[in-house]
Amino acid sequence: MTNILLVDDDTELTALLTDILELEGFTVIEANNGEQGLAKVNADIDLILLDVMMPVMNGTEMLRRLREQHQTPVLMLTAKGEEIDRVLGLELGADDYLPKPFSDRELLARMRAILRRTRPSSEDPRDPPECLHYQDIDIYPGRQEVLCGGLPLVMTGTELALLSYFISHPGTIIAKEELSLEVLGKRLTPFDRAIDMHVSNLRKKLPPRDDGKPRIKTLRGKGYLLVEATP
Repeated sequence: MTNILLVDDDTELTALLTDILELEGFTVIEANNGEQGLAKVNADIDLILLDVMMPVMNGTEMLRRLREQHQTPVLMLTAKGEEIDRVLGLELGADDYLPKPFSDRELLARMRAILRRTRPSSEDPRDPPECLHYQDIDIYPGRQEVLCGGLPLVMTGTELALLSYFISHPGTIIAKEELSLEVLGKRLTPFDRAIDMHVSNLRKKLPPRDDGKPRIKTLRGKGYLLVEATP
């Protein structure tokens, strides 16, 4: 079973979403503010649906405190047109956002896209774990772990998926449209800054290279490039 923590103070919407998600096979745990939401976070929660505007503790404050201890995937539910909330949520480590009002179909599609890229794959413990290696970076997708220079890096599942995609295409210019579709599972729309924010967060978490070159280069108007090692 997939466990969803739904944090929203709109009780009518929460009841409606719970019915829809349970019909789709999800188990839903409800909370009506950020404090209640934090109290219900545990290792069994697979995804958090988090509203921004709530009493007692709002969604952005809950997300900030959550990321101090947990990397549980988060889909922010934001008011239409509130770009500042979306950007702040992404800066704090949200995996994606969905403006209200939204359709059931769009919500389920975004949820499943996040779960696909953030849930560890099943591996036979008798087999050596699959590893993606590039320069001093090692990624173990099945365990959702990243090492750089042998030291672990704390990343969200989305950041790990983004880094994995870069490593699979070293030295290649990757358009934002491609990254949004392949990593986030959605088409890039005008003013959508999700990919930009995820790349920014990823850069902050990756240690500098020994040769002083950037790991990920921005090519204005073209996209991003994972810089290859100097021969």
